[in-house]
Amino acid sequence: MTTKPTVSPNRRDFLKVGGASVAALLGQSLLPNLASGAEPTAPAASAPAPGAGLPVCPPMPMRNLGKTGFRVSLFGLGGQSALERGDNAAIAVPIIERALDLGVNYIDTSSIYGGPQRWSERYIGEVMKRRRAEAFLASKTKDRTRDGSLRMLEGSFKRLNTDHLDLWQLHDVGTMDEVDAICAKGGALEALVEAKEQKLVRFLGITGHHRPDALMELLRRFPFDAALLAVNAADRYHYSFLDELVPLAVEQQLGIIGMKVVSRGRLLSSWTPPSEEEQKRSWESTGAVATRPGALSMREAMYYAYTLPISTAIVGVDTIAQLEENVQLAREFTPLSDKQMLALAERAGPVAKQSLFFRFMPRS
Repeated sequence: MTTKPTVSPNRRDFLKVGGASVAALLGQSLLPNLASGAEPTAPAASAPAPGAGLPVCPPMPMRNLGKTGFRVSLFGLGGQSALERGDNAAIAVPIIERALDLGVNYIDTSSIYGGPQRWSERYIGEVMKRRRAEAFLASKTKDRTRDGSLRMLEGSFKRLNTDHLDLWQLHDVGTMDEVDAICAKGGALEALVEAKEQKLVRFLGITGHHRPDALMELLRRFPFDAALLAVNAADRYHYSFLDELVPLAVEQQLGIIGMKVVSRGRLLSSWTPPSEEEQKRSWESTGAVATRPGALSMREAMYYAYTLPISTAIVGVDTIAQLEENVQLAREFTPLSDKQMLALAERAGPVAKQSLFFRFMPRS
């Protein structure tokens, strides 16, 4: 479902990200000029040490996180997949360690990832004991009240072995009712403001998968620093975030973090759908039962997202091999052309619903 918005004069210039005009490729609204700090960078590779005789990998590309002043890795480590599975420390902790070794400095998690034991924050906390200074650490509160959110923050600190977060976010805002609850007296927004004033968190943000309208309303009500948004090559087909929400975030100079860029694999041609019975036992099936593989390669899906005006894209991984593949893709990234972006969006059309399952899930 898409609607053509009224385009204000300051939105009439094409947003160029390495030569790609996002507005042209989407065939929808014109995105505003990218804030000067958000342009992608590709630092030159450092020279090998004398006598090393070994090739040197290019460094991780870094981008400014909006107006925050922080530079974050183009690829960010998501806190789900291996990092949210119970009793999985032997796999999850080495993934986190290796990510930092490879120059990944943006680590995302939430106070609800990993079931009642909150495994994701626990695994990350094991590494933060030793390497907190190497990470830009982001977590979230799902609670919509002040007191409940402050309790969630306290729990996050204990599990993450830290005394502060770099980014604290309102998790998965999807309806106007949630926006009203968050902004009401005693709502979660009060907790975010207090935490920032007390220097428990550096920056404040929102996250969302479901509908753009509620997120846009929340951005109008409060000056956030960052927005974690679901964007992938199928976005234009159902409740597009790229139509108006991303332009608004760019106008406000927010750090934009992309998520669901491969939709838990559902956008990838290499993905094999589980049986319908197995899918019915999964929370994802409440959005859309997948009946076929996706349409894009990992490289195509990631490069589509990286060509958008985002600061970083977070992806959860199951193995170190997957992590290293994603890091290599980020190191080799060059922006796609308008024609390439449009072609990927068109190829995603037949698998759009399964690739946007999170927009069809009922809200509790």
